[in-house]
Amino acid sequence: MFDEPIIHATNAGWIEVICGGMFSGKTEELIRRARRAQIAGQRVIVVKPAIDRRYHEQMVVSHNENALPGTVAETADQIILLAGSARVVCIDEAQFFDNRMVDVATDLANSGKRVIIAGLDMDYMGRPFEPMPHLMAVAEYVTKLHAICAESGMIANFSQRIVESSSRILVGEANAYEPRARQCFRPPLDKRRGTPLESIRAVKKETEQKSEPEN
Repeated sequence: MFDEPIIHATNAGWIEVICGGMFSGKTEELIRRARRAQIAGQRVIVVKPAIDRRYHEQMVVSHNENALPGTVAETADQIILLAGSARVVCIDEAQFFDNRMVDVATDLANSGKRVIIAGLDMDYMGRPFEPMPHLMAVAEYVTKLHAICAESGMIANFSQRIVESSSRILVGEANAYEPRARQCFRPPLDKRRGTPLESIRAVKKETEQKSEPEN
């Protein structure tokens, strides 16, 4: 668990990177940090790339369905304008932004803002996913999260594509990817090995409904 280095007002800025594969809880952790900053009375803005419309047009939503109001940006440079007087700037799915993201994050931090960035550090081939490696290099704090492998149940570091596509950028969730451990990772494409996320959610919802007390 990441402990915020400073939770009160300060003129110092810095960059935090939350990285890992699909389903590792990156957005969940971004939301957690953003909410803690809000509780501390800091002005927070949450930005997402326009390409990511999996759950909502503007809301930043985790796979666990936690959400925060967000602002959509088409390019990395737009984030500087959107940040305005915010003390904390949260950026989700940073791998979908252009390589200007490194300069933008640096400029924001140099201006005294806390910059929290979440994104995939590797693509579906297991290669570094720009601009995340560069952001990790310039950040003061880097948190690498892991999912659970859908095949072996071990720690998963890779995002296995399970649908036909040769495009490096394919926005999707459980319908397109599975978390995999190194020994279970078979790029560029493999069949589904685990239980679909939608099925897990359905079982969870049914269990919660059964456990609710009757009026």
